Amino acid sequence: MTSSTFLRQDLARALAAQGLLTDPAWRAAVEAVPRELFLEDAVFRPHGTQWEPVRSEQLGDDEWLRKVYSDTTWVTQVDGISAREAEGPVPGRPTSSSTLPSLVLRMLELADVREGDRVLEIGTGTGYSTAVLCHRLGDEGVYSVEYDEEVAAAAARHLRAAGRSPHLVVGDGLRGHQDGADYDSVIATCAVRSVPPSWLWQLRDGGSITTTVSGWMLGSGLIRLVLDDEGVARGRFAADPVSYMLARPHERPPRSTFYAHPGSTRNARVSPDLLDDWTGLFVAQLGAPSAELVRTETGLALVDAATGSQAWTEPDGEAWTVHQDGPLRLWDQVEDALDTWQEAGSPARTAFGMTVTEWDQVVWLGDPDGPCWRLPS
Repeated sequence: MTSSTFLRQDLARALAAQGLLTDPAWRAAVEAVPRELFLEDAVFRPHGTQWEPVRSEQLGDDEWLRKVYSDTTWVTQVDGISAREAEGPVPGRPTSSSTLPSLVLRMLELADVREGDRVLEIGTGTGYSTAVLCHRLGDEGVYSVEYDEEVAAAAARHLRAAGRSPHLVVGDGLRGHQDGADYDSVIATCAVRSVPPSWLWQLRDGGSITTTVSGWMLGSGLIRLVLDDEGVARGRFAADPVSYMLARPHERPPRSTFYAHPGSTRNARVSPDLLDDWTGLFVAQLGAPSAELVRTETGLALVDAATGSQAWTEPDGEAWTVHQDGPLRLWDQVEDALDTWQEAGSPARTAFGMTVTEWDQVVWLGDPDGPCWRLPS
């Protein structure tokens, strides 16, 4: 039978060889924390447009453990249905998962967590990342908040099985957890459209927030923000192409079936293919932060659920035509942002940074005095 200990060591070696695990203390945590305890005996895998449960009993112990210790994100809940409960493929969006270990460790290394720190984790999930934190900091130094009661209860079971007892809280992680403040670091294992002010209020001066900033187009960027003694947090985005599920209160609103309204028509100044670029999509989202992206047979569409505004593209020979309808000119907003990015030379994500106060949040290009976009409150 394949040894869990061997697989943990093998995973750590693989991550270190790829340059994804550089701190010996985090490597020791990867080698020590048994990930199989946090996945129990079932996960979801994609099945067409649905999610199919896969159980350990179907695969056998060896193959199951090899899947557990692959550097993969395993979805454990879809629209509130756990993989253990599902009797067959289910439709919907993933609502909880065990994030791929390389991303967990990348965030922890970026957060620059040190022995003796007090850390607030937003999104307990299965509890795996919580256990990794506990191995480094001790249980008393780790506070973790989970929004979903069932997910939180399962994480508590997993952590007990792993011999860990951090401070676990069931509630809205966007409010933080005042009882454990002041924190040295806030680390979010979910994405946010903007940084909740409560995270700033619960940090010590010089403390940091490590999170993924995303939105309804699902363009995202990983960033570490450091709080100064005037209550301003600043940082620059990392190069990593990361993706996390949005925090549930920041999720996209329900959207009815898309119908293409002709609206006003013009030639597009930029190609919608730019939104296939990781940074291009992020920039487009900065320009139209209230729009959801929909892929169509002929191009793409932007839809604003609140106002009913929409924009959609279609090919016109070697060029593109865009149709816009509603009070917001969504494609105009996207083009303005992409024009600014291209005029700067289409730089990578690391050219962007962010400044956060409790009143205002902006993403800037180049430096804090450069072109900027305000994030939704």
